[in-house]
Amino acid sequence: MTEVTLARAQAGDGEAFSELIAPHRRELQAHCYRILGSVQDAEDVLQEALLAAWRSIGRFDGRSLRAWLYRIATNRCLNFLRGESRRPHLVDLANPDTGSNRSARSDEPWWIEPYPDDLDDLVPGPEARYDTRESIALSFVAGLQHLPPQQRAVLVLRDVLGFPAAEAADILGTTQTAVNSALIRARAGLRPERDLHDVPAPKSPAEAAVVDRFVSAFESFNLDELVAVLTDTARLTMPPEPLEHRGPQPIARFLLESHAGQALKFFPTRANGQPALILYLPDPSAPLWRACGLIVLTLRGDRIHALTRFADVGLVGRFGFPRALPRN
Repeated sequence: MTEVTLARAQAGDGEAFSELIAPHRRELQAHCYRILGSVQDAEDVLQEALLAAWRSIGRFDGRSLRAWLYRIATNRCLNFLRGESRRPHLVDLANPDTGSNRSARSDEPWWIEPYPDDLDDLVPGPEARYDTRESIALSFVAGLQHLPPQQRAVLVLRDVLGFPAAEAADILGTTQTAVNSALIRARAGLRPERDLHDVPAPKSPAEAAVVDRFVSAFESFNLDELVAVLTDTARLTMPPEPLEHRGPQPIARFLLESHAGQALKFFPTRANGQPALILYLPDPSAPLWRACGLIVLTLRGDRIHALTRFADVGLVGRFGFPRALPRN
């Protein structure tokens, strides 16, 4: 940020304002996504925050543009979460089969969405407890959604972004004592999986080999191979559906039975810093492949520990894929 650019923005120059915020926009979107769990909600709230920043740039004191933008974005997220009526709860199923390992009620927030980026180039502050890979993982973002909004915001500001307690308190308009207290409660309430020592490195041959095994077994409808690539404690969730499947046999049978008699086409991509697959199915009435959704994979060693399947075909566009492909 230069004083000249700031002066131009405060004088009403929209291009100068865009120049000021451009280096921060991507990290602000990720910040809103972590707090809200939905890419669409995050983008909507970020637009509101940037509009508010434009309207109030004349009152910015010039000290820390990044902290000032985070203050506006964080408070817009908290305002959104206060209006929980925008997220009505799904109607519970009458009799979920909780007595077997086939299905159980999922605690996954139904509004959770995959984030189409690795965020490899974002560097957390020196006081951060999570690296970027951990803090964008789907399980971490889902875990955040179970915390009260204020605790959620405090944990992200302190442990993900590494803001000092005094700066986090200033962003939230509260005291350091309140921030420290909320952080203790948030850490106690958050139980994301942090064991990354047995996870293949992102985009490594080891990671690709696991994904290839899964795709090969799925495309060939090989039950034994599909079971073999899943861990003993694997689980499949399908937001916004309220049920999950647990165990390699139930998961493999569910996947194969869901697509019995169909050809499958997979395209690899990445979501939340994890390997993911776009699934296409043949259109029975036209020579086309139709997008069927996206599967995000969580790996442990040389097997898959969790699968999160999103059936919303509108998501594929965010990952740069079309809804339909010609079938030759």
